[in-house]
Amino acid sequence: QMCIRDRVSTQSTWGNNKRFYRKMAESKFGELALVIGDFHIPIRAVDLPDKFKDLLVPNKVQNVICTGNIGSRETYDWLKSLSNNFHCVKGNADDIPGLQETKVFTIGSFKVGLINGHQIVPWGAEESLYNVQRELDCDILISGYTHENKVSKFDGKFFINPGSVTGAFSSLRTDNNPSFSILEFKGEEITVYMYELKGEKPVITKTSLDKNAK
Repeated sequence: QMCIRDRVSTQSTWGNNKRFYRKMAESKFGELALVIGDFHIPIRAVDLPDKFKDLLVPNKVQNVICTGNIGSRETYDWLKSLSNNFHCVKGNADDIPGLQETKVFTIGSFKVGLINGHQIVPWGAEESLYNVQRELDCDILISGYTHENKVSKFDGKFFINPGSVTGAFSSLRTDNNPSFSILEFKGEEITVYMYELKGEKPVITKTSLDKNAK
């Protein structure tokens, strides 16, 4: 049974955050995954915030995980260019051929389940997410759709929602801050770095998940 070991929020400038990738590239750090979704480009948003685009460039992470609702084919192709290991599911607003409703894959010692989240009733309900996690038989379930970034736990399992990277409005919320996540997989642990833009101020929240902790 996994548990959240610690949760720490830090604030810094984006200039300092650019050193994040350099630190992650050092041998003591694990395998990295960008978790991102709910773009809704161009219907609900024009583009990503410039401060995010400066950070999200090719060959900085080993994996890209997208919860869907991308919108444009151009944005989808840009996402695919960020990493050779690309995992994406179909959102309710997507019309991109070949995308599936669910996907299960392995990173390190973790089996990861991925859905958009529009299938969950009520939207974002932890008990409903838990039922999907059991069906997919995964360690971690990643979903989007609510546009609310969140790391939560239900009955010993973990659920990650990166929020909306453009801050697009949703049926549930109209005041969403743009956000995405970087996951660091190392051994039996995952460290979640949640990037959120509050006005012009970047906030990074760090959450550690231990697969074996009681």
